[in-house]
Amino acid sequence: MRLPLLSLSLGALLVLATVACSRGHESGGASASDGGAKLRIAVIPKGTTHEFWKSVHAGAVKASRELGVDVVWKGPLKEDDLKGQIDVVDSFVAQGVSGIVVAPLSDKGLTASVRASVSAGIPVVVFDSDLQGDAQSSFVATDNVAAGRMAGDELARQMGDTGNVVVLRYQEGSASTAHREEGFLAAMRDHPNLHVVSDNQYGGATTESAFATSENLLAAQKAASGAVQGVFAPNESTTFGMLLALRKANLAGKVHFVGFDASDKLVKGVRDGAIDALVVQNPFNMGYVSVKTMTSRLRGQPIEKRIDTGARVVTRKNLDTPEISELIQPDLKKWLE
Repeated sequence: MRLPLLSLSLGALLVLATVACSRGHESGGASASDGGAKLRIAVIPKGTTHEFWKSVHAGAVKASRELGVDVVWKGPLKEDDLKGQIDVVDSFVAQGVSGIVVAPLSDKGLTASVRASVSAGIPVVVFDSDLQGDAQSSFVATDNVAAGRMAGDELARQMGDTGNVVVLRYQEGSASTAHREEGFLAAMRDHPNLHVVSDNQYGGATTESAFATSENLLAAQKAASGAVQGVFAPNESTTFGMLLALRKANLAGKVHFVGFDASDKLVKGVRDGAIDALVVQNPFNMGYVSVKTMTSRLRGQPIEKRIDTGARVVTRKNLDTPEISELIQPDLKKWLE
C-alpha cells in the first residue's frame, strides 16, 4: 500500500513544481523591464448582459492597451450564478494567470477561491462589490453607502420631504447593493416626514424577476390608490423592472422614482419623466482603474487599499450636459470592437 501512496506524493510534487515554474515565468516578470512574459490579467464580472458590465469591459480594455498587458474577460451570463463565477475564478487560478480582477457575486461565497488564488501566488483585486476578509490587494468601487445616501436625499427633494416610500432590494449576498440600500435607508431616517413602508422585497438578478416583484409590491402597498409617493431601486435590473411595473400600472411619472445605474432605456425614462433621477456610477473608470491597479501590483508599484471611483445624480436637468453625456454614454465600440 505504501508504494502507490509514495508515487502519488511524488507525482503531486512534480505537478506543483511545474505550476510554480510556469507561474514564475508568467508573473515573475513583475516589471516591464525584466524581460518577463506579458502579464495576463483575468477580469471576472458578476454577469455579462447588463450595460454596466459592458462599460467595465471597455475600461479594462483601454487600460490593457495603455499598459501593454493582456486582459481576459470572462464571467457568468446572469448575476445569480455564484457557482459559475467560482468555477471561472478557479479555472483562471489553474491556468496560472498573472492576476485576477473580480466583482464578487457574494461577499462570502467567493472568499475561499480568492484565498486559494492568493495562496497560489496570484494576487486579486476586487471591484464593484466588496468581499469579506483581507486576502485581496485592493478594492476598487463606488462608495456605495454614500451613493445610497445621495439617492435618498434626491428622492426626499423630489417628494418635498413628505410621503410613503417603498424600496425594491436587489438580492441577498450582494455587498454593493446592500450598501446602497443601507445608505438610502440612513438618508430616509434623516427626513422624519418620509416613511419607508416596505424594504424587505428582493427583485433578484434579472429584469423579469424584478418586474414580477415590483408588480406585487406596488399592489400590496396600494400604490394605485395613492398610498405610495416614492420608490427606490438599487441597480440596473431592479430599476428597469420597477419602471416596467410603474408603466403597466399607469403610475410612471406619478410616483417619484429614483433608481441606480444607466442604460439607454433608463436614460429614456429620465428624459420622459418616468424616472426622477438615477444615481450613476462610472463603470468605465472602474474597469480602467481595476486593471491599472492590478498592473501596478504585479510590477511592484505601490497601490491603495481602497479606491473610490465616484457617483453622480443624473436628472432631466443635467442629462444633456457634456460631463453627464460622457458618463452615461461612453464610446464602447472604440474599445470592444
